[in-house]
Amino acid sequence: MRELVIISGKGGTGKTCLTAAFASLAQNSVLCDADVDAANLHLLMDPKIKKSTDFMGGSIAKIRTADCTECGRCLELCKFEAISEDFVVDAISCEGCGVCVDLCPDRLLTFLYRNVASGLSRIPDMERWFMRGWGLLKKTPVSW
Repeated sequence: MRELVIISGKGGTGKTCLTAAFASLAQNSVLCDADVDAANLHLLMDPKIKKSTDFMGGSIAKIRTADCTECGRCLELCKFEAISEDFVVDAISCEGCGVCVDLCPDRLLTFLYRNVASGLSRIPDMERWFMRGWGLLKKTPVSW
């Protein structure tokens, strides 16, 4: 089986059109449009959909403000300026990169996951894997 993946960090470059063009030349192909914001390959291909699921992703950081010491580390680290001076995360600006969640000294941040069908939700008793220091993995349970 051969796999062709087309990626880009910029919208509007023609990735979907290029994918549709290649897919139209292939026989017995399986297509997956993993575009977070505008999955619309189906508009060009008229596919036979065998399985459809809710999209879970696009994490949003959430600060446990009642326990926050307001050290400001998350403000320093957030390159998207998604955390306000009163330590509230702007859901529009937050890119879900996880820097604030991973590096909060008091471990007072977690992720809420965007579910297209039902809005925001948190996976209970979730465990996250964190990259620390020199690429070492440390398993850290998150409890709320």
